[in-house]
Amino acid sequence: MAESIFARVSRLLSATVEDAVDRMEQAGGDAVMREAIREADRAIDEVKAELQSTMARRLQAARQQKMLTERAEELTTKAKFALGEGREDLAEAALSRQLDFEEQGKKLDTVQQQAREEEQRLEDGLAALNARKRQMEDALQAYLISRREAALGGDGPTRPGRSAEKKLDAAEQAFDRAMTGAGGVGFTRADGDTINRVAELDGMQRSATVAERLAALKAQHAA
Repeated sequence: MAESIFARVSRLLSATVEDAVDRMEQAGGDAVMREAIREADRAIDEVKAELQSTMARRLQAARQQKMLTERAEELTTKAKFALGEGREDLAEAALSRQLDFEEQGKKLDTVQQQAREEEQRLEDGLAALNARKRQMEDALQAYLISRREAALGGDGPTRPGRSAEKKLDAAEQAFDRAMTGAGGVGFTRADGDTINRVAELDGMQRSATVAERLAALKAQHAA
């Protein structure tokens, strides 16, 4: 069975950048990290495609619901006309059909709500994946800088006995120096849980903004 998009996002976000750098060191090159970045790119593309599909499904349900609402309103007019013509049986049939449309409309409400929830999960996952990709790219650049500096300094990129922790620390320091020299700020690594929490915060802020705008529109409409 193919891995679901949410399972893949969760797997990518649960892996630590430090682990990838450690495997990269053991492999004697940067291929592991580059492949991890490519996998993140592929997952980002898949999430975007799934997001577009989900949005299309929600919009289609909204269009169908609008059509059903219009037809239900027409049936009210038809029922009134039938009563005016003394055809209570036809009026009853129109109202019965109206109930069918309303029931279908409720089902479409559920479809739209489920799609909105899935869209939110996909948007949160997309934000977290983009953050993780940026972190991996920064770590890769830090690693490459440390390799070059180690080679120039005679320390040796693969000196036996040098711990993975020291290698990562050197990479981080090298990247900090490069960023500072370019007028930037120092590179600070974050674990997967922190990235996920920041992504969750982004989602909360977005939801709050949407709610605020909706409330403003409602107030304007009521005025």
